[in-house]
Amino acid sequence: MQELFIDNEEQLQDFTGKAADSSWLAVDTEFLRERTYFPKLCLIQVANEHMAAAIDPITITDLGPLRDLLMNPAIEKVFHAARQDMEIFLNAWQALPAPLFDTQPAAALLGIGDQVGYGKLIQQVLKTELPKDHSRTDWSRRPLDKAQLRYALDDVIYLGQAYLKMKSRLEQAGRLSWLDAEFETLTSPQTYSLEPMDMWKKVKGRQHIKGIKLAILQALAAWREEQALARDLPRRWILKDDVLLEIARRSPRNSQELERVRGVDAGFVRKNGSTILELIDKARQLPIEQWPRDKRPASRPTPRQEATLDLLSAALRLIALDAGLSPQVIASRKELLALLNGDDNCTLLQGWRRSLAGEPLQALITGKQQMVIEGGNARFQAP
Repeated sequence: MQELFIDNEEQLQDFTGKAADSSWLAVDTEFLRERTYFPKLCLIQVANEHMAAAIDPITITDLGPLRDLLMNPAIEKVFHAARQDMEIFLNAWQALPAPLFDTQPAAALLGIGDQVGYGKLIQQVLKTELPKDHSRTDWSRRPLDKAQLRYALDDVIYLGQAYLKMKSRLEQAGRLSWLDAEFETLTSPQTYSLEPMDMWKKVKGRQHIKGIKLAILQALAAWREEQALARDLPRRWILKDDVLLEIARRSPRNSQELERVRGVDAGFVRKNGSTILELIDKARQLPIEQWPRDKRPASRPTPRQEATLDLLSAALRLIALDAGLSPQVIASRKELLALLNGDDNCTLLQGWRRSLAGEPLQALITGKQQMVIEGGNARFQAP
């Protein structure tokens, strides 16, 4: 394995030329996001079967050859937990690498675990323990030392090895195509588009308010998102969730009332007070049909729903047993409740989970299928 640290355009051109005939490339990024809205790209690692490179986007001004390589539709790009990496590339290049293979959802189909971390994945697939010494490294500082580069290159060297084994196992199990819909979602720019008016759904504690106060929270969260985006600052630097929630709860009508909200200081009121009060006033005037509604269950399941969930859990265990998977990898009890409540966006109706478990469980709920016990064993059958 040839290992490279690339910090100039000439080296990059040489590497991308040699890698252009690859059938796959393992890809990872190192970035910082503590002080910005958009992640600051600090390092890009790329490997195939013969070469591994750590590419420095801080010193290289023209990453065009790398962009062309990663956008090549003839090369499969391999990531682990690809979403953040894809957001970075979309922000930097206004395009997404495709086709894609993500080892995290693939691990779920191999019984390794749902949302499994990279270290555990490599330990399970390759029986190799990777060091965690640099998981909190400031990757923007230069020069990078040998240990940092070793850590960064290992991320893609072992990722490529795991990919080859995992893809082979998925093909043998006839499950490779199960991931198609999930991978298509990851390579769609729409997946990463943020609508400011939907950002209230990400505010912690929102379930404790409703009605017109939820409409006020929606307006305030949208304003915060637009401010964070325009100023490239973390949302919490504009307003923390608990402060946002308290402003919505109190719904102040003047600057004095706004300044009494815990976490709001006089400086914030001088700079943003009139805008905040105007947003609150406009939200108060919204007709009731325009108020946002949280679709999550407002209360705990009833005793009868709990009993029904027990039945669905048993059915899920049968499905998982036949598939050789853990039931927890397919769905949690909370996700079963969402399916029971008719949530069309629940996890069980997405990707491979839909055909494997979501549709059979829906058929059970609607009476198109039933569970019977014969010879001490439960199974599905048509009524």
